[in-house]
Amino acid sequence: MTGKDDSLQSNSTRLDGKNYTYWSYVMKNFLRGKNMWGYVTGTKAKPSVPQAENFDLLVDAWETDNSKVNTWINNSVTQSIGMQLAKYDTKKEVWNYLERLYTQSNFAKQYQLEYDILALQQNDRSIQYFFAAMSDLWDQLAFIVSKELKNFEPCIARREEQRLVQFLMALRSDFEGLRGTILHRSPLPSVDFVVHELIAEETRIKSHADKGFKATSIPTSTPVVLAVSSNQSRQTSRVAYDECALCKQKNHWKAQCPLLVNKGKSG
Repeated sequence: MTGKDDSLQSNSTRLDGKNYTYWSYVMKNFLRGKNMWGYVTGTKAKPSVPQAENFDLLVDAWETDNSKVNTWINNSVTQSIGMQLAKYDTKKEVWNYLERLYTQSNFAKQYQLEYDILALQQNDRSIQYFFAAMSDLWDQLAFIVSKELKNFEPCIARREEQRLVQFLMALRSDFEGLRGTILHRSPLPSVDFVVHELIAEETRIKSHADKGFKATSIPTSTPVVLAVSSNQSRQTSRVAYDECALCKQKNHWKAQCPLLVNKGKSG
């Protein structure tokens, strides 16, 4: 294998102990695509007949590919899991160990995934990063659903509504306004469309926050001056625009009304 096939980075999915079902599916397809799955199943065994033609070359080639599979697997698990794999000699032993350790019943896995989905909150994540984290859990949950339900249209529609509710529930309060409008739309938009809207809203909020910061970035002595000026302005504005309760004219209060003043002089 040459060029891109020699990359030692296997895939973007990393085994963390909770996602074994999805990870094993991705990893198996990756190794099959590299024509290396036989190193895991044992069908591609190390050459063992010394008198065979080019025996040394065959052994070198096998060990090279075996090392690549080993590196790919180690690069796709967390460090704590990877440290446990060093004690095994073959990839088949590694695979069997991970399968024994992390395989759960579908119901137990479903329980764990749905718990993790409900517990996941946006907090300080960006919309895009949060959506990626939520999508990872959704994908794992979809993987253990039976084929019949996966292709059943009412279940697909229900799943999309459920995902939209889960995603909106976990958003920060910054998006409360947009969340409210989305919940009252009919028909409901797709999750992908909502994510697009939320990213735009996130950009708008950030832009306004940046502008607000610049507007308040003034010397500390200035707010005192502004406060005084603002107070004087309000008083001036009140004199200029309040309406006299007696004569209904502006620019004075009732106590200063010429009608009362003249009446007092005449009295």
